[in-house]
Amino acid sequence: MDFASIVGILFGAVLLVAAILLGGDVHNFINLPGVMIVFGGTLAATLITFQFKDVWAAVQAAVYIFTRDSTDPNATVETMVRLSRLCRKEGLMKLADVQSPSRFLRRACSLIADSSETEIIRAALRNEIESMKRRHFVVQDVFRKMAMFAPAFGMLGTLIGLIQMLSRLQDPASIGPAMAVALLTTFYGSLLSTMVFLPVAGKLKARTIVKVIDLEIIFEGAVSILENSNSSMIYEKLITYIPARNRRALKSMHTG
Repeated sequence: MDFASIVGILFGAVLLVAAILLGGDVHNFINLPGVMIVFGGTLAATLITFQFKDVWAAVQAAVYIFTRDSTDPNATVETMVRLSRLCRKEGLMKLADVQSPSRFLRRACSLIADSSETEIIRAALRNEIESMKRRHFVVQDVFRKMAMFAPAFGMLGTLIGLIQMLSRLQDPASIGPAMAVALLTTFYGSLLSTMVFLPVAGKLKARTIVKVIDLEIIFEGAVSILENSNSSMIYEKLITYIPARNRRALKSMHTG
């Protein structure tokens, strides 16, 4: 569970609800037509802009960032150092037996064990990293576009409400409530954009950066194994991807 995300959601929701309750009746902020315009319009525009598989991937990614912690790069460094020592003892072919939840690591080990040329391994792993970046960019862009669509449909809903209000000017008592309802759609659009879509896009971008660092560590580790570097040299090279305050010492790692 991502603690920071949960705290942010709860903190924002509590403050928002408290501000509404202190300023008046919460029922004044509920309007079904406004919700339909903003939610429905945003979803429709998003489906028009992106393929359904990309939208579904974005939904899955949003669930993932709230339910899973990000990976620890120190653990990846530890894995690569352990693999380098394994190769020193038993040879490169032993990497064919490596089991890991990381598909990228399994592929790197498989390429090395198959005695592929160094340049082929470099190109394959680099292409894998770039492909992952492109996939993640599309997922992030879904939420960035939704953050743009939501306020626009909020304003559209406000215009619809104003038109309906102006059509009933003969009843002055209805102008105030009608204006409030008209403004609610702008409120919904701004709320979704600033409290949901933009934060999720930002969180996804941060997770992508962490993932890229993880893959870069594996990439550099694999190249170092091919170059027959010793485990200490590999550790010193890979640990530079991690901020100094977060680095674990080599002697504290379980590298076999």
